[in-house]
Amino acid sequence: MRRLMTALALGAIALTATAVAQEKLQPTNNAQIDYRGFRGLTRDVEQVREQRLVSHADFERMAREPNTIVLDARSADAYARGHIDGAVNLPFTDFTDQSLAGVLRDPNVRILIYCNNNFSNNAEPVILKRVALALNIQTFINLYGYGYRNVYELSDVVDFNDPAVRWVQS
Repeated sequence: MRRLMTALALGAIALTATAVAQEKLQPTNNAQIDYRGFRGLTRDVEQVREQRLVSHADFERMAREPNTIVLDARSADAYARGHIDGAVNLPFTDFTDQSLAGVLRDPNVRILIYCNNNFSNNAEPVILKRVALALNIQTFINLYGYGYRNVYELSDVVDFNDPAVRWVQS
């Protein structure tokens, strides 16, 4: 009986600790920030993203097809110092309904994305980010959350000096 009571007490403590931790994750004082909604969105995107990772060869083939945009979501400065030929730039920090509509126009357009972590060089203008914070992840989640569902992500790591990458510098 004593073991049962101890187990029940420990279970209640664990549930309370979990509830308190979750409450701390979701402050209730700002209705314009929804962390729980973000967590739900990331769960929704996870399986979609896994099906939308493409090789460099497929990325290049798709980039040449109609109704396709290569989106570089790095900073304007990084984009100006080098990017994949034909890519348009909209920095991730500038994503809004209006800015995305202005650059992407059609919510059904096919969007190809890449980031610093797709390059093996680890040199300006593509210094590696921490792998769990690679810009591809946030970009994919945000595009999906804004209603752009036809997103594909470069999965390969390439060298921007390889002519097949079609890297251009300003």
